[in-house]
Amino acid sequence: MPVTIEQRGLFYEELQIDATYRHAPGRTLGESDNTLFSTLTMNPQSLHLDAEASAATEFGERLVNSMLTLSTLIGLAVGQLTQGTTIANLGFSEIRFPKPVFGGDTLYASTVVVSKRPSGSRPDAGIVVFEHTGHNQRGDVVAVALRSAMMRRQQVGDRL
Repeated sequence: MPVTIEQRGLFYEELQIDATYRHAPGRTLGESDNTLFSTLTMNPQSLHLDAEASAATEFGERLVNSMLTLSTLIGLAVGQLTQGTTIANLGFSEIRFPKPVFGGDTLYASTVVVSKRPSGSRPDAGIVVFEHTGHNQRGDVVAVALRSAMMRRQQVGDRL
């Protein structure tokens, strides 16, 4: 009988504190990604949409919307860490964007599990704090975010 292997994230018990998880592949953020995201989210900031106005700023060109950067940073971790094993995001804190992201930059991500504890209200879950870090193609840190998530605990019969 053929074996079926389904991609999934890691269960609470499998996540290791202080381990660095590097996520692949990276994601190149194009100008069209930035324009679409900004308009879909009703953000008319000229820094994201107006090439001429942005050229006159200290950056000299349009910036990628920081919420797109944050969303992509978290998304890059899903396949390796949380696909099917996250119950809910509980919150984000200490979000920083130390350097700008421009159209054509490639975002790479890594995650460290900062802490974890069993849930006090749900025996089937644990609370995990992830620190996600995004780097561009030059190795510059462009985004850092702490995220608290409720993660599924491994049940008897769960496949590894």
